[in-house]
Amino acid sequence: MQTTFTIETRGPGLYEFTAEVSRWLPRASGLLTLLVRHTSASLLIQENADPDVRSDLRAYFDRLVPPSDRPEMAYLTHTMEGPDDMPAHIKAAMMPVSLSIPVMEGRMRLGRWQGIYLFEHRRRPHRREVAAHLAPDRG
Repeated sequence: MQTTFTIETRGPGLYEFTAEVSRWLPRASGLLTLLVRHTSASLLIQENADPDVRSDLRAYFDRLVPPSDRPEMAYLTHTMEGPDDMPAHIKAAMMPVSLSIPVMEGRMRLGRWQGIYLFEHRRRPHRREVAAHLAPDRG
């Protein structure tokens, strides 16, 4: 069973789409695989209770990999798409672009405070696609 989730972003940040995935799942057990279909965004399972976690994560990665127009990033050569493009690719290379989540009787086996997020690394709005595949339990 497969589908694609579309996430509209408004710039850098974490966009939760746990509820959309939950609504799509059938009452079955198996392994859910999610894959972001872009090279400048990531997927994370992260805390969904305190929004400070999301803003701190964004601030940390922005500090770790600043835009290419900053002097310390002058060594980057892939700059034609803007100063946020190559840093976005670097961030996506550092973080997961796919997730595997066990599903039992139609419910993801996430922890109490965990949610599924698309982490947008680009400044301008994007339509991001996340491919989903549920492989049913055969046991």
